[in-house]
Amino acid sequence: METLDLHGARHDDVERLVENFILLTDMPVKVITGNSLFMKSVVFDLAERHGFQWEYESFWNLGAVVLTEPPP
Repeated sequence: METLDLHGARHDDVERLVENFILLTDMPVKVITGNSLFMKSVVFDLAERHGFQWEYESFWNLGAVVLTEPPP
């Protein structure tokens, strides 16, 4: 699974980075947001905008989000 790590990314660049990643990479993908509420909100908004489903990587790791395509 391809992974995008947003640690160290500037807030001004995050939307472009995530959108390019999720649209140009085969699903499923993982986006590491860390604990930043801003980073998470960008990922969730883009997932909704482009029709992808998302879930946290695990109950214990809320700093990584896995995006998948919706079922047919």
